[in-house]
Amino acid sequence: MEFSKAFAATFREVGSSERDGKPTRIVRASRTYPTNQNDLWSALTEKERISRWFAEVSGDFRLGGRYAIKDNANGEITACDPPKTLALTWEYGGNINWVTVSVEAAQDGALLTLEHELSTDKESEAHWAKYGPGAVGVGWDMTFLFLDVYLSVDGQQSPEAGEAWAETAPGKRALHAWAESWGEAHVRAGEPARSARDMADRTSGFYKEEI
Repeated sequence: MEFSKAFAATFREVGSSERDGKPTRIVRASRTYPTNQNDLWSALTEKERISRWFAEVSGDFRLGGRYAIKDNANGEITACDPPKTLALTWEYGGNINWVTVSVEAAQDGALLTLEHELSTDKESEAHWAKYGPGAVGVGWDMTFLFLDVYLSVDGQQSPEAGEAWAETAPGKRALHAWAESWGEAHVRAGEPARSARDMADRTSGFYKEEI
């Protein structure tokens, strides 16, 4: 499968919650993959498979264990209920967020839902005010798409191939479209349309420059 024919998230949602008495922000995405629940869980949780489509990972993959993603986040596995739910801290740049992944059997495959919960400290809120939900949402869209390609080509895939595609004109157009989609989800959550569009434009510009 070509990256241009793959799909990222098909549902995006922005919300809020609370953790330890402090407000948090929620970025949620989901889509259904044409495989079964056990296979999707395996692709998301087994080191050897993760490294083929996402990134090189290491650590103690068990409840309470620590994991590390090469050149990215690390954290602790706080919940693990195979093949349904995985929760972990997402520690990067001195900041702690939380990620929960859910896998459910669906009529036409397996439904993946990813929820990224962001802290609302001063630095995090300044970043949100500039970029909005797309700051993390677009990155997860890329992850959803790379997983789609991986599952569709019998595991013959690599993170490097996905990163190379993101640098192409079609890849940059996809990044822009995802940023716009997150802006629309932000509006549905109550953000003024002009503000949400400005954040989405800055997100799009950031990814075009960084990738």
